[in-house]
Amino acid sequence: MWCYRGGSISTEPRINDRIRVPEVRLVGPSGEQVGIVPLAKALELAQEYDLDLVEVAASARPPVCKLMDYGKFKYESAMKAREARKNQAHTVIKEMKLRPKIDPHDYDTKKGHVVRFLKQGDKVKITIMFRGREQSRPELGYRLLQRLAEDVQDLGFVESNPKQDGRNMIMVLGPHKKKTEAMAEARQAQEARKADAKANPGRSQNPAEIEADADVEVEAPAEEHAEA
Repeated sequence: MWCYRGGSISTEPRINDRIRVPEVRLVGPSGEQVGIVPLAKALELAQEYDLDLVEVAASARPPVCKLMDYGKFKYESAMKAREARKNQAHTVIKEMKLRPKIDPHDYDTKKGHVVRFLKQGDKVKITIMFRGREQSRPELGYRLLQRLAEDVQDLGFVESNPKQDGRNMIMVLGPHKKKTEAMAEARQAQEARKADAKANPGRSQNPAEIEADADVEVEAPAEEHAEA
């Protein structure tokens, strides 16, 4: 009986003399179909073009092989994968905590944070914290959540309706804008600010611009809970 004794299994395709079949379906350097040819002929053509013979479909009968610069192909594939990871949008959940009897100034401040999060394409978990006798007045928290949802409706929507969770009431807001779109817009704005700073070296950034640049440059983890 065959038994696997450990070690890594290569996921790379077979190339050149590692290909062990009598004939292959050959694809030329520009993607043109050459047809079924003996393996020896395919290897001969690879030498003529100064390229590699790469098995791209091993399960086909006969296997499909292509003439290419395998080293260049691997490098370009790695760069594409790296760029895809760089531009990947992470699912981020911010959290904002409020009291049911919050004063107007604090409300405006925290609403500003919610607006910023939604503009960044992040979800926001809003938590109303009840204490003491406030627990007998859940309608206060519900009205506050409704008010906040209405105030930011141009940027986000209610993804999870208000619900009681012990002493807290929770609502989740989702952004209208996709995370990838928000990231792209933030980078464009950052580049514009850099160009403006270069053209006007004497002008200093205001706090909002500094905070926006920090949001672009620091990559968020897969999930984050932020409290303001």
